Amino acid sequence: MTNQRSTSPQHTPVTVLGLGPMGLALAEALGDHGHATTVWNRTPEKADGLVAKGTRRARTVAEAVSASPVTILCLKDYATMYAVLESAGDALEGRVLVNLNSGTPTEAHAAVTWATSRGAAYLDGAIMVPPPLVGHPESVFLYSGPQDVFDEHRATLASMGSPRYLGSDPSLAVLYNAALLDLMYATINGFLHATALVGSANVSAVTFADLALNWFMPSVVDSTLAEQAPDLDKGNYPGDVGTMEMNLNALEHITRTCVEQGVHSDQPRLMKEIAERAIAEGHGGKNYLAVFEVFKRATRVS
Repeated sequence: MTNQRSTSPQHTPVTVLGLGPMGLALAEALGDHGHATTVWNRTPEKADGLVAKGTRRARTVAEAVSASPVTILCLKDYATMYAVLESAGDALEGRVLVNLNSGTPTEAHAAVTWATSRGAAYLDGAIMVPPPLVGHPESVFLYSGPQDVFDEHRATLASMGSPRYLGSDPSLAVLYNAALLDLMYATINGFLHATALVGSANVSAVTFADLALNWFMPSVVDSTLAEQAPDLDKGNYPGDVGTMEMNLNALEHITRTCVEQGVHSDQPRLMKEIAERAIAEGHGGKNYLAVFEVFKRATRVS
């Protein structure tokens, strides 16, 4: 069975391997944008809804890869990708693999070698939105690898969301993904911890969020970081407005307040220790962004 949606020369046939919630969303978005779509999953029944809309269900991985010039991989990790594609055999020759699972930069580089040895071109990628936002033009997808491969298939990739090309280094997409998720978790943890702190005085999360998220984050934190980002590249941390010693004083007060209020204190204590390390390394008279110099090096093991 082939996809019955209207197609045109620019609508490249696409295969999707892996039909978890994200894989299902990818396949549906590709079909909705006119691509003849083939899918494969270890549990074939997961494709029933897609097949009802005209998507082709392949019986084997080799059949799925052979059906399209481009195969989108949405699997658990790189090890799963290798295990699944091993059965594709010669079908990989001359195909393009777009890997959208997460992992590490080292794994991304190894995947290029693996794909190239089997005659396939390879793009590494990262999905920066949840499944319900797949297919929206403003939803960001990150890609890295050969630019000619990306350029050739950019229109196809745009069916899933806004494709952002990061460069020829294949590890950049997964590195950006880790960095952005690092920012996300640190930000969420910061908000949750701060909410717990004011909550110790029976302040509701809704009341605190109005000030913290609607004013403080965009007006103070976001604008400050955007303004000072060029200084990070220059290693320039002028302390004329506030020094690391001043910030250490604030971090000490935050830590003591957490202890007094009976709130988990490990997070502010760690921030205090990082500031103390920056001061010990000679950054005491610089502003707080000088902790960037600490973060740029591997954690010291005592």
